[in-house]
This record gives sequence, structure tokens and C-alpha cells, in this order.
Amino acid sequence: MPIRNFSIIAHIDHGKSTLADRLLEVTKTVEKRRMRAQYLDMMELERERGITIKMQPVRMTYELAGETYNLNLIDTPGHIDFSYEVSRALAAVEGAVLLVDATKGVQAQTLSVLHLAQMQKLTIIPVINKIDLPAARVAETTQEIMTLLHCGAEEILTVSAKTGSGVEELLRAVIERIPPPSVVEEKKGLQGLVFDFEYSPHRGVIVYHRLFRGEIKAGDELGLAAAGTKFKALEVGVFAPEKKSVDVLRAGEIGYVVTGIKEVGRARVGDTLVATREPAAALPGYSEPRPVVWASLYPENQDDFTLLRQSLGALRLSDASLSYEEEASGALGRGFRAGFLGMLHLEIVAERLRREFKLALVTTTPSISYELFSLETGQTQICYSPHLFPEETKKVRVEEPWVRARLIMPPEYMSSVVKLVNEHEGQIMLTDNFGTRTVLEVEVPLRELMRQFFDELKSLTSGFASLTYEVVAKRPAEVVRLDLLVAEELVPAFSRIVSRRRLESEAEAVVEKLAAILPRQLFVVKIQARALGRIIASRSLSALKKDVTGYLYGGDITRKRKLWEKQKRGKKKLLRTGTVNIPAQVFVQMIGSGK
Repeated sequence: MPIRNFSIIAHIDHGKSTLADRLLEVTKTVEKRRMRAQYLDMMELERERGITIKMQPVRMTYELAGETYNLNLIDTPGHIDFSYEVSRALAAVEGAVLLVDATKGVQAQTLSVLHLAQMQKLTIIPVINKIDLPAARVAETTQEIMTLLHCGAEEILTVSAKTGSGVEELLRAVIERIPPPSVVEEKKGLQGLVFDFEYSPHRGVIVYHRLFRGEIKAGDELGLAAAGTKFKALEVGVFAPEKKSVDVLRAGEIGYVVTGIKEVGRARVGDTLVATREPAAALPGYSEPRPVVWASLYPENQDDFTLLRQSLGALRLSDASLSYEEEASGALGRGFRAGFLGMLHLEIVAERLRREFKLALVTTTPSISYELFSLETGQTQICYSPHLFPEETKKVRVEEPWVRARLIMPPEYMSSVVKLVNEHEGQIMLTDNFGTRTVLEVEVPLRELMRQFFDELKSLTSGFASLTYEVVAKRPAEVVRLDLLVAEELVPAFSRIVSRRRLESEAEAVVEKLAAILPRQLFVVKIQARALGRIIASRSLSALKKDVTGYLYGGDITRKRKLWEKQKRGKKKLLRTGTVNIPAQVFVQMIGSGK
């Protein structure tokens, strides 16, 4: 049976999941009575947020001109934080449907995912979606795509994923334009690209793969080339869209293999599935994702530390971009320092840990990594945690990652966006026009991009601007470590790295925040923010006052004075020797988002 392998790629909210729903309906892959919105979004979290987080493969069959075709679709996420998922999906297919919203036109992430597809030399089918909406700008969007792809208007399809209009024509285009998989006519050797994993407590690791050469049956002796892991295939199958076992998987097909492997660390995305008797050469695989955001994850109850370690290992299988290492904090106990591809990625991982593994977490304030070059020894050190950052940087050169961001917006918002970029220490690199909109390329420190840049951009432009970015280089950083002292004792968990130009305002804000939530003590407590060897901001938390004379009535005033003096002496002693016990909830409110 002829095969076509393809993905749907687009900017976020341009209708990928809805189009996938219509494809499932038209091909009768899913019965109409069983259909639901976002059918391929298998996680509850995906359906709640209305976004795709994990790529999802599915096999469909469609008849054209008397011949039945196997159509293997991999639905992909649209958010920039999950671009690694997109790149893995594109390596397993021969073509991509580039979906563009007719009401919004080409957006920043449209350019990004298109670039990924072109790097894989895929056949691109441009499609304009949402043509049924009154605000649809079909002619304008067509012109933008023609400019982008250097193609003719006749090559661009129009659909409404909501109503199903044009979906049949799209299926015909997939069959006619996307080439069939090239199959090496060799019976010997087996090569399958591993693009994803799933873990089952009963069946072990389940390998998602695209088979490039050979065939696989249940009972075959297989292995993973890079990991050196060997196993027997307990089951082979395809996605329909639920898992469906088959007798054999052949070259060109996309399917799964149940391995029975229970150790989660023995399999990696990008590995090559091979036969143990006649091992073939490994496929190129994937480049390792580079985390850009770091945060620490601690269990609220230290008894859950082992569960947290196991849970992160299980998530690591289905999310190859997640990295982590064990660390310890005096205040929060044992936890893990984890790396993420962005703020949304961090938020999703933390939420999955809470939901899927029933973990109560404390998530620390996100930060980035800094390179520290010693001017005395010439040694280089990577610093991920604020409390490890040097207090004095005269003998150290600090470098931080910068990103090149592409912003697309209506021209009337140009001046406001330029002002926003300047406020975030950015530089304007390029200004251009794309149809009726303005394209702005800027370079900004990554730490500034994390500081509510996207939220402010959306607010300034009434939601019309779009943004995509990539890390491009490391540059000297004008940053310092800001410490918090409570009763003149340093609390490392409260340390943070801030820009020199905002040092005073950040210090005032963090001191005010702690003063508002820290419980009062029996003595006056100083809360201080320190940086560069000096106190930047300070507040005093007044002492609790107890009426030590409340039980007295009548009598000489000297009795009350004696009690007041005794209380005064006690408070002075506490001020010298007393320690402040900071409740765990204060840490949660100050540095994290634990729930």
C-alpha cells in the first residue's frame, strides 16, 4: 500500500489540531460519534489550555483514483518552547503542511517552523485556514505566502478546518505532491529513527520510530545503536490514533515497538533501532537541545524526594528537552536543578509533575546560566544558581546569553515596541516590511526576555504582535547578585541576579515583599537587601507585643514597671541571640509557585 508521511506545522492557534480533527473525520479514522475537539491532544492539560504540547502520530487511510493510501500524520506543537518537538517530527516525514491563519497572516513562528522544514528539505504544501471567518484576509495572506515561498497562487490551498471545506482537496494534494518514502531495497539490515518514547509500568519503554530500512515483527531481537541496549520486540503496531498492534512494520512506515525495558535511562530520543544479528549503521539522529531557563524543583514534603526523582525520569522519556541534576538547599532540603527550553516549558513540566504524579512542589524563581571567566586564573565556570554567583565581580568577567528575536506587528505599534525593546536593554538590528506589517529583528539579553517581555509586548500591541527567538551568542553582562538578610543572617534561597540599572528598584521591591509576608517575632527583625558589599534597602519588622501586666489589677504601679523592665531585658537578649524561623510557606511565596 503506498505511503505518505507528513506533518502539520504552524504558528500557535492557527488551527493545526482542528485541521487534524477534520482529517480524522474525512478519512473515517475516527467514527463521528467518537470525535471530540483536539482528538490528537491526548493529555488533559493540552485540552484544558487549548495548545498542543506533545507531537502525536496517527495513521489514516484514504482512497484516491481507485488506490488506497496509508497517510502517516504527525501533529506538532506551535509554541516556540516546543520547537524541539517539531524538529523531531520533521525528521521522520517527507512533507509538511504549512498552515496560516487567514485572519492573522504569516506570523513569527510561521517563519521559524518553515525554516525547520526547509532544513530537512521537505516538500511544503501552503494552506490558508479559517477562510470561513468574516475577518479572513485571504488575498492578503495569499500574497504573503507567495512572497515567503516564492510560489504561485495556484499552489496555495484554502480550507476551513472548522467546517471541513477544502479538506478533501488537501488530502489529494498530500498524495500528489508529497513524495513516497524512499526505501533501500536491501533485505539485510534494519534502521529505524527513534523520535519519541512512552513509558508503561507494565510493558516498559515503548519506542516511537520511523522505519527507514528493513521490517520488524513481534519477537524480533532488536537493539538501540547508541545506547547499546538489547531487547525482544514484545509488540509492534501503528497509531490509529490509539495504539493498534500489527503483524509487521515495513520500511517507510511510522509505528511503535514495545520493548519491555523497565529502566528509563537506557533509551534516548534520536537513537537508531537496529537488528542485533545484523546491526546497521546508526542514523544521524538529533542535536541535543540546549536549556535556556533553569529552575529548582523541591518536594514540599522531603519524603517525596524519591518519587520526584522517579517522576522526572519518566517525564524525561517523553520530553527529551528536559534535563536535571540533584542539588540540596539548607532551607528547602533535597531537590533537582532542572533545565527548560522556556517559561511555558517550565510551567508545563511542573504542572505535569503535580497532576500525573500527585507531587506537591516548590518551584524556585527561574534564572539563566552565566559564564564566569576568572581574570586571575583564566578558568571558566558555568553558574546556574544565584546563590553561587560571586558577590564581587571585579576579578571576574561575566557573560550571559543573548537572543535574536523576530517580531511581526502592524506598523502603528512600531514606536511603542521600539521603546519596549530599549527598556529591556535590547538593540534594533533590522527593520523591514512584510506585506502590510512591520518586521523587527532585535537582540535582547535572555534574562530580559524572561522578565515579562512577551506579556508587555502583547499588551502594547493589543495582541497583534507575534514573536519568535533563538539564542545566538554570549556577551558581557552588567549584572550583580542581590542577597536578602533576615536578622543579619544571609538566606541563600532568596538570592537573585539582577541588572545593575535596576538594582535599587529590585532591592526595594523584594524587601517590601518579604516584610509583608514574614511572620512577626518577639523581637525587632531587620530585613536587608545587600549587593556589591553594601546595604541597598532595609526594613524593620516590629516585634510582637504581649501585655505582661494584663493579669494585674489595682496595686502599686511599681509592680507593672518591674514586669515591663523584665520584658525589655528579654527583648534585648533575643535581639542579640535570637534566630528567625522562616516558615516553608514564606519560601513558597517568595521564590516559587508551589501549589
